[in-house]
Amino acid sequence: MEHATLLLILAAVFGLFMAWGIGANDVANAMATSVGSKALTIKKAIIIAAIFEFAGAYLAGGEVTSTIRKGIIDSAMFADSPELLVYGMLSALLAAGVWLLLATSYGLPVSTTHSIVGAIVGFAAVTMGMDAVQWGKVGTIAISWIISPVLAGTMAYFLYRSVQFLILDTENPFENARRYIPFYIFATGFLISLVVVFKGLKHVGLDMTIVECYGIATIIGVITTIIGVFMIRKIEDKPVNVGGFHLHSVELIFGVLMVFTACAMAFAHGSNDVANAIGPVAAVVSIVNSGGLIEQKSLLPAWVLLLGAVGIVAGLVMYGHKVIATVGSGITDLTPSRGFCGELAASATVVLASGTGIPISTTHTLVGAILGVGLARGISALNLRVIGSIFMSWVITLPAGAILAIIFFHILKAIL
Repeated sequence: MEHATLLLILAAVFGLFMAWGIGANDVANAMATSVGSKALTIKKAIIIAAIFEFAGAYLAGGEVTSTIRKGIIDSAMFADSPELLVYGMLSALLAAGVWLLLATSYGLPVSTTHSIVGAIVGFAAVTMGMDAVQWGKVGTIAISWIISPVLAGTMAYFLYRSVQFLILDTENPFENARRYIPFYIFATGFLISLVVVFKGLKHVGLDMTIVECYGIATIIGVITTIIGVFMIRKIEDKPVNVGGFHLHSVELIFGVLMVFTACAMAFAHGSNDVANAIGPVAAVVSIVNSGGLIEQKSLLPAWVLLLGAVGIVAGLVMYGHKVIATVGSGITDLTPSRGFCGELAASATVVLASGTGIPISTTHTLVGAILGVGLARGISALNLRVIGSIFMSWVITLPAGAILAIIFFHILKAIL
């Protein structure tokens, strides 16, 4: 292919830009509840997110990438003109990146998955007609956008009700917290290690049986519980002042838990959402390297995963604070116990989705979970104006990605 080196450089630059946008907009999903509930300062949150997002993206990011890369459009239709697919993937990356930058500047949490899917559908429909788009696949993804917030919201609602029933609304909340919280810690450790084992270790070449996977997850769950119990023992039963807020010691115990869930959610998010940036890059690299052949199965080079991981961390550090503010304190008032229930429900939903290979939106999942926690305290606990503007931005995301991709596609085609 002509311009091979230029195309590879463009793919790397646009992929990095898109990953930067994911970091700036989407990492709020992993950290906003911890920051909003005062369990972590924004500085600590950013350090934790940087480490775990990077690990998730680099170690476990390959599974969902295949859906983003070849599931949405029928790449066989581009066999005679592979350069069109390359321009299309490049324009999709640029379009999604620009839209994420716009949304982030207004502090709106939009879905990076929506952005890239919209962009890919847009260029495919324009170049090859509506038939090039695998509408069945797009339909499945679209349904998952409705299911994921509803599922996470329902889980978060019942989780928070269980916390109210077992701990918060009892005669002796502090004693009950010490009694029951270890079970919540075990659930967190168990769930998250399942994601890591099922998804992350495939790329390292460790194939394990289901029994071994569950065995390892159980052991890690037990270890986290022991560490958690040890940390809880140090907490005394007296009101405390955190950042100008008077919190009961029970909330401090949940604060310990929030650190676990924040790490977990960051890892799950990195593994799920890095695909949005590197899927199209991987497609371009494979077409260019094979001299224009469109292969259904292409190897994912390690440098592409690294590029995505670095981009996510850079975006988070440079511009992540805007959306963290919206999600962390704009939707409903969060305390550590509420934030924890939201996080755990959201990560459980992400685990389910990643295991089945459905690219869900972590944004929708977490916002759904926070809504569920808010609803457990009654509708008046929710800030409906903020929720309205978030929903509006969700609706606009697909068409915005598609329109921008079409514009960039024509520009790239004219230049190259």
